[in-house]
Amino acid sequence: MWFLLQEPGKHVFHLVTDKLNFGAMNMWFLLNPPGNATIHVENVDDFKWLNSSYCPVLRQLESAAMKEYYFKADHPTTLSAGSSNLKYRNPKYLSMLNHLRFYLPEVYPKLDKILFLDDDIVVQKDLTALWSVDLKGNVNGAVETCGESFHRFDKYLNFSNPHIARNFDPNACGWAYGMNVFDLKEWKKKDITGIYHKWQNMNEDRVLWKLGTLPPGLLTFYKLTHPLDKSWHVLGLGYNPSIDHSEIQNAAVVHYNGNMKPWLELAMTKYRPYWTKYIKYDHPYVRGCKLSE
Repeated sequence: MWFLLQEPGKHVFHLVTDKLNFGAMNMWFLLNPPGNATIHVENVDDFKWLNSSYCPVLRQLESAAMKEYYFKADHPTTLSAGSSNLKYRNPKYLSMLNHLRFYLPEVYPKLDKILFLDDDIVVQKDLTALWSVDLKGNVNGAVETCGESFHRFDKYLNFSNPHIARNFDPNACGWAYGMNVFDLKEWKKKDITGIYHKWQNMNEDRVLWKLGTLPPGLLTFYKLTHPLDKSWHVLGLGYNPSIDHSEIQNAAVVHYNGNMKPWLELAMTKYRPYWTKYIKYDHPYVRGCKLSE
């Protein structure tokens, strides 16, 4: 995640990582402080309340059936037979960091509002105006992603299941994680985490959706999401080769969602400069990463 700051002394960045990266991340910001902004780094493993007795997805990840699903992938005997299951082996689907977005009021109990940023975004413009956006009583402010027939609810959810069919519109517009404004006061009033737990418990056998955090997010924030102007958040730089150059230039946040991250060799070269222009390649630690310039 890279960003530019105006009035940095008024900014606090809350970062959550795991115990493997906690020390390194703290040391990085001690040696490379972002001006007068405050950086608060936490270790997800220190959240003792986040345990399998409280959190359905943790309980499910510990189950034998889930381990079978993710790690054995139906015991493929050939590479081609197992290729369709490779996406299930992506570590992000097994990381509690990916599901922590459903527990924001518990992670930050003193905050009333928070701007959520994924780790594969670049902030290109001032985001101050997002704080004054009227969410009209909703909990989530997000950019919608649906076109004429793309990225609607029926793409992510199993509408042959009666629980889904009875409660949701298959043509409802999807929206994006990656840059979201969350009203945590409304979150608590509407018990958003409880709604998430309900659907996650119902999906223990994966009949409502297969994987990821967007499908349960669509269910949890259904009719509680306020659409933001698309210029706030342009997605697809990690998979879509057809994004208009002017859209990227005008975007407040660009998002490298997809597999072609800008720090990887398989990145799309035409999108990489929006990330690399912020990299200090002469920094000794960065040189050690051997990033492509």
